[in-house]
Amino acid sequence: MHVDFRSNDSRGIMQGIRRNGDVNVESLIFQVATSQSMTYPGEKVAGILFFIAATQFLLSLNVAEALYPDFSVSGNYISDLGIGPSYMIFNSSVFLLGLLLLVGTYFLRRASGYRTLNIMLILMAVGAMGVGVFTKDYRTAHGALASMAFFFGGLSAISSSRVLKKPLSLISIILGLVTLVALALFSMGMYASGSLTSDIAYNSDFYLSLGPGGMEHMIVLPALVWLAGFSWHLLAQRETPTKE
Repeated sequence: MHVDFRSNDSRGIMQGIRRNGDVNVESLIFQVATSQSMTYPGEKVAGILFFIAATQFLLSLNVAEALYPDFSVSGNYISDLGIGPSYMIFNSSVFLLGLLLLVGTYFLRRASGYRTLNIMLILMAVGAMGVGVFTKDYRTAHGALASMAFFFGGLSAISSSRVLKKPLSLISIILGLVTLVALALFSMGMYASGSLTSDIAYNSDFYLSLGPGGMEHMIVLPALVWLAGFSWHLLAQRETPTKE
């Protein structure tokens, strides 16, 4: 830690040392620590939480799909994992995703320029947590909460471009648009194929040969990639020295 020996506090410390004629290291450390402190901004804490949120869900999603017998990335909904053999892994990880987002947003609340993004992240977090609680068996609630998480995930990526520098701001806009366009195609495909009122994931031309599961992955993955990248932006913020 850098100490400015021109400050009044530092002069007092050095004068006390001169008067005593010797250097008491422990006393010096204590006085310096109490006269000046380093505050780590909430952006860094939020960045850590956002990175953990994204990576733990991506890893858990991969594990849940591997443990689900005959799971098809193309033919199965991601939400099928929430009622299948690996339901504990999927439901806990998606709930944790939302919870970490919510806590991270709390630490981001005092940072300037993040107000709109914070609202989007809170809504995304509530949707993700809801998906972990209301599984596919609760069709209406699950569909609404999943759409909420998807929609505000895409908007969060686009909104973050206001606080990011190029080219990361442009990448965030692209990832957000991919999520929103994929969500629109997925919704139209479900309506056109009759999947809205069925537990079966019927195929549709709106899925662009990716299948319902493949199109759903195109909604989720860009938002998570953005979240991981945005977390590194937050972690790169500098510490701000403050006097207390």
